[in-house]
Amino acid sequence: MPARDAIHQISTEVNASVIGQERVVERLIIALLADGNVLLEGLPGLAKTRAIKSLSRSLESEFSRIQFTPDLLPSDVTGGEIYLSQGAGAGTFQFRQGPVFGNLILADEINRAPAKVQSALLEAMEERQVTVSGKRYKLPDLFMVLATQNPIEQEGTYPLPEAQMDRFLMHVRIDYPSDTDEVKVLQLVRGEQQQGRQDSAREKVPQKAVFEARGEIDKIVSVAAVESYIVALVAATRRPAGFGDNLKKWISIGASPRGSLALDRCSRVHAWLRGRDHVLPSDVQVIVHDCLRHRISLSYQASADGVGKDQVIDEIVQQVAVAG
Repeated sequence: MPARDAIHQISTEVNASVIGQERVVERLIIALLADGNVLLEGLPGLAKTRAIKSLSRSLESEFSRIQFTPDLLPSDVTGGEIYLSQGAGAGTFQFRQGPVFGNLILADEINRAPAKVQSALLEAMEERQVTVSGKRYKLPDLFMVLATQNPIEQEGTYPLPEAQMDRFLMHVRIDYPSDTDEVKVLQLVRGEQQQGRQDSAREKVPQKAVFEARGEIDKIVSVAAVESYIVALVAATRRPAGFGDNLKKWISIGASPRGSLALDRCSRVHAWLRGRDHVLPSDVQVIVHDCLRHRISLSYQASADGVGKDQVIDEIVQQVAVAG
């Protein structure tokens, strides 16, 4: 099966299981093909975990779930060495892999664990390896952290450090479904309860299809004008004074170079999903909010004005002209 058809099959099956969240599903597919990690934020019951599980059921992969809680330890994530007795006072230490040694890692409610546990994911997310007792253990070639967090329940939570937020390729927000879609959700769940829960995927897509798709995406052309546009969008978050008084007073800290890299990678994937061999400015504009909203910090003035990060990014897109 061609890589594009295989990815389309994954998208179709996940959308069939998660009603009314086509945008979120597309972002998950983009993150998968861009070889990045994604942070999903939304109110309880909006199918964050269900979307991730549906993705894992559609793809030939090892799924691991880590439920983040205040009493979680770093070794609960990475694994650790255990002592194996061989009798007569002899024994050896053997490394036992933790749940992070999988393909799709669901970090559920990631902000409910202390910073020490959250930092255990940093090396895995960035270096694709785990270091325990001075030894390095390589993670699978197909590796992706899909974290969730609740935006309203902040009591007993630990905000993610900026260094870890920056390592997420995208920060995706999930909204309520429409009334029409919610009726479909009722019918879908009722049907599952009557028939028993079964995997929606008849035949899982092999991992090689993802790697083949990534190879094709590497060949997508991004001309100098688009690259300049990407850099200009990110630069506007760092030097907002040149783009009007509003941005100047709203933005406190701008995006890092990882923001430019994320826009480039995700826009290439978006173009590939649309069947094109080149990137358009519209590809960048579609994913700019997801790539930048967690990489900028707003000022107290923005909070006083009732302005959120998405509104700030909207203003940047309006102010930054497309090169060429």
